[in-house]
Amino acid sequence: MTNSLEHDRTATLELSGRTALVTGGGVGIGAAIAEELARRGARIFITYRSHEPDAIALARLRTPEGQEATALRVDLTVEDEVQRLHDSVAAAGRLDILVHNAGGLVQRSAIVDMPYELFRRVQVLNVDSVFLVTHHLLPLMSEGGRIVTVASLAGRSGGHAGATAYATAKAGLFGFTRGLAGELAPAGITVNAVAPGFIEATPFHDTFTTAASKRDTVNAIPVGRAGSPADVASAVAWLSSPSSSFTTGVVLDVNGGQHFS
Repeated sequence: MTNSLEHDRTATLELSGRTALVTGGGVGIGAAIAEELARRGARIFITYRSHEPDAIALARLRTPEGQEATALRVDLTVEDEVQRLHDSVAAAGRLDILVHNAGGLVQRSAIVDMPYELFRRVQVLNVDSVFLVTHHLLPLMSEGGRIVTVASLAGRSGGHAGATAYATAKAGLFGFTRGLAGELAPAGITVNAVAPGFIEATPFHDTFTTAASKRDTVNAIPVGRAGSPADVASAVAWLSSPSSSFTTGVVLDVNGGQHFS
């Protein structure tokens, strides 16, 4: 038999009756986050651009009560498209949980070789998109809402070779998180970030990381394994829950001991 304290703690991790939007929710970490929030009872909206979820993936995003998820193709760097995203979510009522997951490295390049256009593209994809989505969807958020941004260990460490522009963008999200946390605290809305380390089974590492680099990185992780998208999803789910009401402005490292902040 569980005692009342244990029951209360379990209950506050449930998200039934809440609506969540996960950007970049069609694959990898974003898909795992969306699945975890749905499993806890949240109605799910996801955005995608190049990784459209199929029927099987969408079925995994149904709530235990059978409520269907909504997948929307949106370029989050285009303000008119973000406004249409607002309109789609607004039709469903309020927004309780906003997870900024979309972003990417684009390509590896040393700064000396990098065209300014590429540097700006990385910032727009990773930082400007977070601003646009927050700016347009914040009016829909309920009191007690949750905002969580998926940043990266690269924002702390500088990343591997050729990732300076990406690291700059992710470090910028730390500042955005803390500033926004201060702005929204009086409304009871918490704003936090997670900074994943090496997470296997993601398009990022499948595209940009060699097999040798993956092996060396995993061998250096103190807990002795790579992370999984589910590891990040669990952290995001807690930050999205009523249990985290006294936690805001935090960057939570999810890296198996690769880096201590």
